[in-house]
Amino acid sequence: MTGFGEVIEQRGGYAIAVELRTVNNRYFKLNIRTTEGYSSLETLIESAIRETVKRGTVSCNLRIRHLASAEDFRLNTRVLNQYVDQLQEVAAKRNLDEMIRLEPLASLPGVVEQLSAESLDAASLWPLVEPTLRSAINQLTKMRTAEGEALADDLNEQCSTVAACLDVIEGQAPMISENYRKRIQDRVNEALSSLNVTLEPTDLVREVALYTDRADISEEIVRLRSHLQQFVEAQKLPESAGRKMEFICQEMGRETNTIGSKANDALISQQIVEIKTALERIREQIQNVQ
Repeated sequence: MTGFGEVIEQRGGYAIAVELRTVNNRYFKLNIRTTEGYSSLETLIESAIRETVKRGTVSCNLRIRHLASAEDFRLNTRVLNQYVDQLQEVAAKRNLDEMIRLEPLASLPGVVEQLSAESLDAASLWPLVEPTLRSAINQLTKMRTAEGEALADDLNEQCSTVAACLDVIEGQAPMISENYRKRIQDRVNEALSSLNVTLEPTDLVREVALYTDRADISEEIVRLRSHLQQFVEAQKLPESAGRKMEFICQEMGRETNTIGSKANDALISQQIVEIKTALERIREQIQNVQ
C-alpha cells in the first residue's frame, strides 16, 4: 500500500528529519538515504521499519544536522599568542603606539576552532533519531491503514460477486445433465429419422450418465466456497496475510477454470466470466495488502 510520513524535530542539539514513502511491491524492499557519516544507522532503521511494514517498496530519507552552540567552538590561545607577539614585534620596530584589540584577532585563521560534530559515534545518536523515525512510521501507518480500509471494502465487494455467481452456478448444475440429454436425443433422432431407426432409452441413459459423471462440478463448487470463506477470514488476521490471500486467490482461479471446462452450459459460462473478472480485480488489489 502507498503511504507517506515526514517528521522534523530538534533533539539534543541536532535537527533530525525523517521522510518515509511506500509504494506497492509483492516483497519488502527498502532504500535508505542518510546524511554522510550516519550510514551505520541503516541496520537499526531497517529493523524499526520492518516491525510495521511487511510488504512494499519503502524509501527512507534521514537528514541529521548538528546545531552549533558556544560549546562547539574553542579559542586556540597558542595561535592567538603568536599573532599578538608578531604584532607587538612589528609595532616596536616601527615605533607604533596602538592598542591591540582582540576582536579583529578572532577572525584570523586558526584563532577560533570549531569542534567537529562528525567525530561523534553515529550509533550514539540513535536514541535521538529513533523517536523521530517512529513518529514518521506512525504517520505512514495511519495513511496505509486508511487505504487498507478502502481496499477491504473493495475486496469484500468482489468476494460477494464471486459468491453470488457461485449461487447461480450451483442452482444451474442439476440442469446440466437434463440439457445434455435433450440435446443428444434431438440430434440423434434427427440424424436417424431418415433411416427409420430410433434410439433406445437405455442407450440414452447410459450416455447421459457418462456425461453427467464427467461434468459433475459439485466438488469444485464446494472447494471454491471453502476457498472463498478462507479468503474472507484471512482478511481479519492480525498478522500479515497478503501472501496467504494471494495463494487462496490462485486456488479460486484454478477451481473456476475447472468448473468452466467441465460444465458445458451457457448460463454457467456467463457466471464463470463474472467470477474471473472479480478474481482478476482481487489479484490486482492483494498486491497492495501487507
